[in-house]
Amino acid sequence: MGIRFRPVTFKKRIILIFLVSILTPFVCLGFLSFYTIDSIIDNKVESTIQGRLKQDLLTLENTLNNLNHVSQQLAIGGRIPALIERLHQTDQPYERVELFNEIKSELNVITFSNPNIGLLLFYYPDTGAVQFENFRVRTPFAPERLSIMASYPEITYYGPHRSYNDSINQYVFSTMRQVNVAGRNVYLYIETGRNALETLFAPQNRKSDSRRLLILDNDGMIAFSENREVFPESTRFPAYDAEALSDSGYYGNFFWSKETSNQGWSIVSILPQNELNLERNRWLWQFTGFTVVVLLIAVFFAWLLRKMVYKPLDKFNKEIKSLILSHAPEETELTRIPEFDYTLYQIRSMKRKIWNLYEEIEQKERRRADLEVEKLLYQINPHFLMNTLDTVHWLAVMNGQKEIDRVVLSLNKLLYYNLGKKGEASTIGDEIQALKEYLQLQQIRYDFRFDVDIDVDELALSLPSPRFILQPLVENALYHGVSDDGYIYVGIRLRDDRLEIEVRDNGAGMSRETIDKLLHDDANESEKVGMGIGMRYVRRILKAHYGDKARLEIESGHDRGTTVMLSLPASGGDLDA
Repeated sequence: MGIRFRPVTFKKRIILIFLVSILTPFVCLGFLSFYTIDSIIDNKVESTIQGRLKQDLLTLENTLNNLNHVSQQLAIGGRIPALIERLHQTDQPYERVELFNEIKSELNVITFSNPNIGLLLFYYPDTGAVQFENFRVRTPFAPERLSIMASYPEITYYGPHRSYNDSINQYVFSTMRQVNVAGRNVYLYIETGRNALETLFAPQNRKSDSRRLLILDNDGMIAFSENREVFPESTRFPAYDAEALSDSGYYGNFFWSKETSNQGWSIVSILPQNELNLERNRWLWQFTGFTVVVLLIAVFFAWLLRKMVYKPLDKFNKEIKSLILSHAPEETELTRIPEFDYTLYQIRSMKRKIWNLYEEIEQKERRRADLEVEKLLYQINPHFLMNTLDTVHWLAVMNGQKEIDRVVLSLNKLLYYNLGKKGEASTIGDEIQALKEYLQLQQIRYDFRFDVDIDVDELALSLPSPRFILQPLVENALYHGVSDDGYIYVGIRLRDDRLEIEVRDNGAGMSRETIDKLLHDDANESEKVGMGIGMRYVRRILKAHYGDKARLEIESGHDRGTTVMLSLPASGGDLDA
């Protein structure tokens, strides 16, 4: 007799497979990658960023030193300040022209010999005038509005800003220095040239990488920012105080690195942290071979899991789908896993019980349908009632009973309209005619007199309308206080693709509680309004045909009468539903 081993439960199998397939690759990759990736980020990436930033600082310092050198030539000593002073002192036109041309010639020599110089002009802040500009100036010229990068008694440096040269649309640096002209407040303004900072700033100069630069003034305020959303201008750099002695760090989702110039201002490079992962991703390609081996192991264990889990689950799925097929053949195949086999047995048992319930429900439905047919056979045929009223009408005519004849004829017409076939189309004209028959009956029924004024727009007579919608509104007016010398007004107008219906009376009016019941209460007490259906019928028929496109409002007060207003889409809504 062979030895039979007890089947291993699904719980134990799934735990064992998951431990082997998940822990093995993660443990191996975790120990191997931790030290290598951390070393790459701390050394190679940060040193590369710092080296690029130092090169940017050197480029910017050279550019600003060049601006300073040129401004010293033109503003301190030399021929140009003396020529400008003579120009302002003489009144002779010929001499002024000679001096003006000589100044322009001197300036042209300097700007031509220095291609890194852009816009150059002399500025008079007292009047706002500019003079001797070498390019057309964009107006308004207001250097005092520019962001100051560094300020000294003799010179002021302005951070990157849009050039005042009207012929270009680039960002430039600029400087302004006071000119030694006796009795005049004159400043020399110089910008960097068109291509002086071509490789430094983005996105203005089409830089493609994600690194962005900030310029900080001597106090750590951001004078210029290429990422204004996170580092807005004219605010203090967030890490300036906490890490003033540090050259790099992290802020939010950015890694920043800083270099400070000899003049005290700083240039900061900011880089999204996810960019640091690029180097890590390159390194990970070295482990592709190892990863492939680990993935093969994981795939093998996944195949085992599929064999033990998904095949039994597929059997469960087939059993559940067969619940709605009462004549489907019953499955007997098992999974050889104790927990799954027990669950399959329970599902198959439940399926048999559901099939029995289906058969029982079908038999009950057939019996109920037979009872409905039998009930209809005993209902009163509306045509029998109307034919009987026709007989009474002719008997009244033959016996000369004109009053009875008029009542029976109006009642017959009203019943014929209200008991019309379901789905039969109705119009506003049909509703008005039925309302007139109803009012004729009510004039005979009540022992007091009342007047009714019906005012209908001719264009509205042919518009589609739900059946039996006007009569409950008028009946509401009769029910709530119209007495002797009563007056009821029925107005129907077509306005802006809307059908406006108004029923107004001069009766005793209604309280707010009564109005709320008519508009909102679905209790049996509200059914006594109208012909057993009343206002509740009107609300429901509007909801069924028009949804939220129809409006029903009631205005009333003590001794002020009642006004019922309906607003319907002129298109007719869903009257075929």
